[in-house]
Amino acid sequence: MTNSRLLVLFDLDGTLVDPAGSITGGIAAALASSGLPVPSEADLHRMVGPALKDSLTGIAGVPADRLEHVIAQYRRGYRETGMAASRPYPGIADAVRSLRADGALVAVATQKPEPIARELLAVQGLDTLFDSIHGSPADERLAAADGKVSIVRAALAQHEGEYSAAVMIGDRSHDVHGASANGIPCIGVAWGFAPDGELEAAGAAAVVHSAHELPQAVYAAADRAGAHGTV
Repeated sequence: MTNSRLLVLFDLDGTLVDPAGSITGGIAAALASSGLPVPSEADLHRMVGPALKDSLTGIAGVPADRLEHVIAQYRRGYRETGMAASRPYPGIADAVRSLRADGALVAVATQKPEPIARELLAVQGLDTLFDSIHGSPADERLAAADGKVSIVRAALAQHEGEYSAAVMIGDRSHDVHGASANGIPCIGVAWGFAPDGELEAAGAAAVVHSAHELPQAVYAAADRAGAHGTV
């Protein structure tokens, strides 16, 4: 591996953790209990990854004056049952450990509200694997309009001076775009929520199909981006 120090940013839902239906089912339940139409299963899957407020308004068509109530309903159910129902993807914790053993910094960059991201990682026993965790504000109304771009930027800024190359790992096009806007490559993972071809069309540096492929794909992307030296 050629690199002096590598920073690897991981998306959360669909990349590190399988929500096991807790997100799509939770959104459907929150909408139904609020007397609002429930989108198709395909549209519910599209809602995993982007900021929840954007998905609820842009895909589910939730009126602005009902948005806060629906989010509160969803968050309540997610904390009560959704976090515990979620599961780390097979091999993903070992992939993170492998990167750390090679000397890489590893961080989480998610559009989930940061306090909830930290809670989920703790519930799943993953929180101690990461050097930092970055997400949206607890009050989702304060989230930056550019979503993943700002979150990736914040992660890079926190570790400024500690790394010579950085790579993002994610399962949706907004992960790729967030990385690209910050000048770093993104490895796509095929086990998440992207429809076929989405990651490739967005410009992912590579798409992997199992967690054990991740370290080598990350190193290759870092090398192509011009990293030099040795981890």
